[in-house]
Amino acid sequence: MFSMFEKEVAKCVASASSGALAEGDVLAALEIPKESKLGDLALPCFKFARTMRKAPPQIAAELYAGLELPAVIERAEVAGGYLNFFFSREEVAKKLTELASWTGESTRGEREGEGKTVCIDYSSVNIAKPFHIGHLSTTVIGAALYRIFRYLGYNTVGINHLGDWGTQFGKLIVAVRKWSSLDEVLSRDEYFLNSLYVRYHKEAEQDPALDDEARAWFKRIEDGDPAATEYFDAFKQITMRAVGKIYDRLKISFDSYAGESFYNDKMQPCLDILEKKGLLTESDGAKVVRLDEYDMPPCLLVKADGATLYATRDIAAAYYRKRTYNFYKCLYVVAYQQNLHFKQLFKVLELMGFDGAADMEHIAFGMVSLEDGAMSTRGGRVVWLAEVLDKAVEKARQIIEDKNPSLADKESVAESVGVGAVVFSALWNSRIKDIVFSFDKVLNFDGETAPYVQYTYARAASALRKGGSYDISQADFSSIADEEGFELVKCVLSFEDAVRTAARLREPCTVTRYAVELAEKFNRFYIDHRILGEDKGATNARLFLADLVKRTLGCALGLIGIDAPESM
Repeated sequence: MFSMFEKEVAKCVASASSGALAEGDVLAALEIPKESKLGDLALPCFKFARTMRKAPPQIAAELYAGLELPAVIERAEVAGGYLNFFFSREEVAKKLTELASWTGESTRGEREGEGKTVCIDYSSVNIAKPFHIGHLSTTVIGAALYRIFRYLGYNTVGINHLGDWGTQFGKLIVAVRKWSSLDEVLSRDEYFLNSLYVRYHKEAEQDPALDDEARAWFKRIEDGDPAATEYFDAFKQITMRAVGKIYDRLKISFDSYAGESFYNDKMQPCLDILEKKGLLTESDGAKVVRLDEYDMPPCLLVKADGATLYATRDIAAAYYRKRTYNFYKCLYVVAYQQNLHFKQLFKVLELMGFDGAADMEHIAFGMVSLEDGAMSTRGGRVVWLAEVLDKAVEKARQIIEDKNPSLADKESVAESVGVGAVVFSALWNSRIKDIVFSFDKVLNFDGETAPYVQYTYARAASALRKGGSYDISQADFSSIADEEGFELVKCVLSFEDAVRTAARLREPCTVTRYAVELAEKFNRFYIDHRILGEDKGATNARLFLADLVKRTLGCALGLIGIDAPESM
């Protein structure tokens, strides 16, 4: 909504230029000054010097002379090559009334995604491998983007592309048959299954013949052998039961669990297209698409033994998703280590003439490592996500017992605060940044954290409970138009801009950081101003503002997948 003011400024500047400047060009040039003394919006006129053939200070002066300011702009000033605009604080505050009916369920303004579908491939857990901290980024980034796009009116399709195919399943069958039994693994948890996987790799270092057994068992899975399929189905059952618990705690769901095995019968038509277009060539018995002229190594699609690869299945998945969902965009939330894979995939799809090739994006993110080095499932060096969540919840529980032992529903609040802290830690920085996992950092609830934002939400909720109902028609908006109030009002109004920026950049951290900024501004306002006072007009305005802060914070937290407790 704050962008609405920018449009008003752009319109009056374009009018003042007597046709020399287009409204869109002015809008694109506007910026927010770093210091409030330089105005609320600034127009750097340097950008127009070439087209207008005048010095920037002259352009600024001439535009100033022709300005007819709308009511929302109190004044304009020329500062060298800049034209600075200062809002009427009370008029801006009155704009809050346009949000009176906004519930936070969907966008305040235009539903930019109406009629458009965005497919988002995220989490994509591997069968028979427990959920570890390395899976957190793809899961929460993808889920946040899912909610952000849905908020903006897009039809969103969340896809969990399960890693449910490959030789590792043959390895697990060998491990279960040698050191356990099917009944035992079904009665145990995913950690026991993983311990067998770790043991297999240690034993295989001494006995390479185990790998031959594993390949033979996987071939039996491929052939539909009943005995092999029974093991395979058991591994999927154990895994989905375990990851389902994690997804429930993270409040994440998916619209599709179509994984690698789903595309077993969908790859050959894609290979046929490649053959027909003359793109598939042989290399040492394997089938590849050469990408030399695009400065990329060949894209391997079929091994010499006839086995297919990730790329083959991803090509089939792309065709299936376009046919099934007719996507506007298809996003893959996968670590940057797979940059080359996706560059090859998108280029091969383009060469095939695939209709959606230009609408596919790799949403890369940084890697997670431990403080003493990288993680390895095979080597057993991992931090399980369930363990992280449990520790965070336990710390939240201890804090609640220390600070507010009489709090109702303590267990639920501890779960919300603890899990929220973990999710927030993964969404605070730009997604491309590598993360070194530290329990101390994740479990630090001070400063720029989810608990801080949640506490602010609860503070606003408490003020509203104490204040009761309010009457907007009787609100004195001048009472929220001082320095702290105006900064808070502007922040509330700019929420939509933060969400749209997050969608455009595919960066959920934009919303995360906005939530902290709004919480900080509200807390400053709360400390310096009595929400409930003798002046009814001021009380009505401040309660209304507190209510909008509460709604906005709740919406922001919801978009990144964090609960907002009413009391803490």
